[in-house]
Amino acid sequence: MYLCKQKIAFIMKKYWIIAIFALVFTACQESLEDRCERDAKEYTRKHCPTAMDDYTIIDSLTFERATHTIHYYYTLTGVADEEKVIEEIDAVNTLKKSLKNSTSVKTYKDNKYRFAYTYRSGKDPKKILLDVVFTDKDY
Repeated sequence: MYLCKQKIAFIMKKYWIIAIFALVFTACQESLEDRCERDAKEYTRKHCPTAMDDYTIIDSLTFERATHTIHYYYTLTGVADEEKVIEEIDAVNTLKKSLKNSTSVKTYKDNKYRFAYTYRSGKDPKKILLDVVFTDKDY
């Protein structure tokens, strides 16, 4: 009988510890907003500015919590640093297509996040060459 009580006590302790761990891990899960904000800050800190190609530099990535917007900021240089080039390559539709086909942001698309892209001139950083926001209706 004593041995049986010990086994039950051991099993109860075991399940109690499992329950505590489950509670701790559940409490420690971060929200999607927290994760997005952390990832954007970390990406910017580690990778920005970085040349994406010969004419495009990613300056930063931010998350606007109030509107659930992931915002990419770029600088265009060289031959790409002109408004007519943006129009000629149909940049808005190219970005939209790229976003539709992107699997790396699937979680955010599934949660109807917005995606904003701002391209500035390398010659004149105050000049915005393209500023576009896509919502779930676009992708």
